[in-house]
Amino acid sequence: MSSVSPIQIPSRLPLLLTHEGVLLPGSTMRTSVDTARNLQLVRSRLLKGTSLQSTILGVIPNTPDPASDAQDLPPLHRIGTAALAVQVVGSNWPKPHYTLLVTGLCRFQIVQVLKEKPYPVAEVEQLDRLEEFPHSGRTREELGELSEQFYKYAVQLVEMLDMSVPAVAKLRRLLDSLPREALPDILTSIIRTSNKEKLQVIAIRPTRRAMPLPGILEDEEEEEENDDIVMLEKKIRASHMPEQAHRVCLKEIRRLKKMPQSMPEYALTRNYLELMVELPWNKSTTDRLDIRAARALLDSDHYAMEKLKKRVLEYLAVRQLKSDLKGPILCFVGPPGVGKTSVGRSVAKTLGREFHRIALGGVCDQSDIRGHRRTYVGSMPGRIINGLKTVAVNNPVFLLDEVDKLGKSLQGDPAAALLEVLDPEQNHNFTDHYLNVAFDLSQVLFIATANTTATIPPALLDRMEIIQVPGYTQEEKIEIAHRHLIPKQLGQHGLTPQQVQIPQVTTLDIITRYTREAGVRSLDRKLGAICRAVAVKVAEGQHKDARLDRADAAEAEGCREHVLDSKPEALGGTADLGLPPEMPILIDSHALKDILGPPMYELEVSERLSQPGVAIGLAWSPLGGEIMFVEASRMDGEGQLTLTGQLGDVMKESAHLAISWLRSNAKRYHLTNASGGFDLLDNTDIHLHFPAGAVTKDGPSAGVTIVTCLASLFSGRLVRSDVAMTGEITLRGLVLPVGGIKDKVLAAHRAGLKRVILPQRNEKDLEEIPGNVRQDLSFVTAGCLDDVLNAAFDGGFAATSSPLVNSKL
Repeated sequence: MSSVSPIQIPSRLPLLLTHEGVLLPGSTMRTSVDTARNLQLVRSRLLKGTSLQSTILGVIPNTPDPASDAQDLPPLHRIGTAALAVQVVGSNWPKPHYTLLVTGLCRFQIVQVLKEKPYPVAEVEQLDRLEEFPHSGRTREELGELSEQFYKYAVQLVEMLDMSVPAVAKLRRLLDSLPREALPDILTSIIRTSNKEKLQVIAIRPTRRAMPLPGILEDEEEEEENDDIVMLEKKIRASHMPEQAHRVCLKEIRRLKKMPQSMPEYALTRNYLELMVELPWNKSTTDRLDIRAARALLDSDHYAMEKLKKRVLEYLAVRQLKSDLKGPILCFVGPPGVGKTSVGRSVAKTLGREFHRIALGGVCDQSDIRGHRRTYVGSMPGRIINGLKTVAVNNPVFLLDEVDKLGKSLQGDPAAALLEVLDPEQNHNFTDHYLNVAFDLSQVLFIATANTTATIPPALLDRMEIIQVPGYTQEEKIEIAHRHLIPKQLGQHGLTPQQVQIPQVTTLDIITRYTREAGVRSLDRKLGAICRAVAVKVAEGQHKDARLDRADAAEAEGCREHVLDSKPEALGGTADLGLPPEMPILIDSHALKDILGPPMYELEVSERLSQPGVAIGLAWSPLGGEIMFVEASRMDGEGQLTLTGQLGDVMKESAHLAISWLRSNAKRYHLTNASGGFDLLDNTDIHLHFPAGAVTKDGPSAGVTIVTCLASLFSGRLVRSDVAMTGEITLRGLVLPVGGIKDKVLAAHRAGLKRVILPQRNEKDLEEIPGNVRQDLSFVTAGCLDDVLNAAFDGGFAATSSPLVNSKL
């Protein structure tokens, strides 16, 4: 076989100083060119040169010294690699720079630096033979036994890797196809080695260059064991996830091994796999199933709410008998401030489960529930899967707060996405768009909260077990205040019961005259205001005591003038009493007025009903029950009916129904217009007003109130000042049932009323009314409008004859 003459590199080479890595013979490297010397080299040699020799550079590894002057040439490593510039790419953003693709040819040694500016040029000595390696045994003979041992050692180590990975299989083929002389350099550039190790290899002559490689290769095996990808794969195999999820993860980990870390998809895939590993596929907590302990815990955390606590105890009892019971889907419906959210937290505490709250108010994107598909930039799992990752167990208590305030937009309907989550027959196979594999939600205890069911879609409402959480009575609020609210506020303001006392009479005064709500949030804020005022007095008292102590000490030393200068200032309000530290500050009615100001609410019922044409109705809103005044007035006109007060269509129809029924029954009740005729609208206009005018009102339950108000107007008789009513009417005078009876009755009780007129078919709802409220009120159930009018006026409202409807239609 003919010999091959060696190729010689130029004796003078321009030097490219790199700080990004070490280029080895036979390997390829991209390097950034942004320094003045390197930029000038590229522009002068590579961009303007035309010969092959102009593309050969000397690549010298360089570590910049921050202390050295940028104008001076830094110390150079004596051994470098001659390289061929294969590609030049330039850019002006964010500053001018080039990116070079260079391939290593052979090693050289710097003999001397010939010039330093505008770029360094050195006289070099070629250290390696540069020739095409023939397919013969000649090279092996020259390298000797060391290269053969290195080859066998490298093959042994590579075969220990996973040969199913394409990169590993390609490396194995390279070991057989490459010349033995090139193996040390190429393997050093492939495996993860530091620049220090590469410099160690490049400084050794070719026949001995294989000596340090076995140690480096062994280190790479050890790093492989600690590699993040390998650790992630081990976690996947140990996660005990379902078979489908396991297959998907293994497929993704194989794809991840093939990707370079610079690819954007690398980070996305890795984040996905880390989420899959962190999800609690089979991790759960053990429920505490002691019924007595659970009952005691619920009673200590929450006063009243008997129906709700009963349902939780029922779940615990069944859970004792059937261990694989699916979690129920409960929905607590009630006005704000009654404790719906805190009850959910107490349920988790009672069961010994993790608790996670998901606020749904204002959510208008279905991806918030089901996640984004991973094809989108910035994709992430939905709130359900994210919550499971946070609690790290698969059987937590999830509180879906404000489920009635979900929105809808072009991004989908989140209420529709919740259908799968809240369906016990489907949620064992819930599929988040981000995961794209099924996750079992059947062991999660879902508790939703809402102020009203009117805005919840029927399909979603059908999947939940509705538990009404009505407002509290005055007695219940007093108990809640003294059991929970006052101790909490004292602790938050650094006070003790020995420093302030709030009697129950004062608490009742706050409830009736400073708040008007179904819950206790406003009451809590008022108690906080009292504690802040007391904190000021306590702090001022401590300051006063300190000044008096200093004055006593000064007087004992004979410093009379200092005593006079230190005389304490007079304190206003309750602090003027100069109470000793051991005497608590008592909050009475006078202190209450000083702190909270004049009462916000006064009983105005008797004043409002002091003339005909006024009646009191009972209304329901998401904030609870409330009383509603209806006022009517008549004047000369053309028979028009005017309605004001922000009324909805249903309430307007109720007003027309009421006037039509009264006109048809005017003779029976001796109702006349201003001229004495029975046509109530003859030359008469009627104006109905519903204060407060800024609040929107709608619903059919004001029908009986409008009839009573108009009957009072046309008869000239006063409606009883202690009566309130609710009920829908028909054109034939029937009284139909309405909802929200408990909230409405509690509103009447808060207002100090004594008689409540209800539809006869709502009599069953009176069982939910607390006993003390039923004792304070008298209830009249009405089947027709005759019953309503007789109960609303003192002495009844007799008619001359009874129509057919009163004969038990």
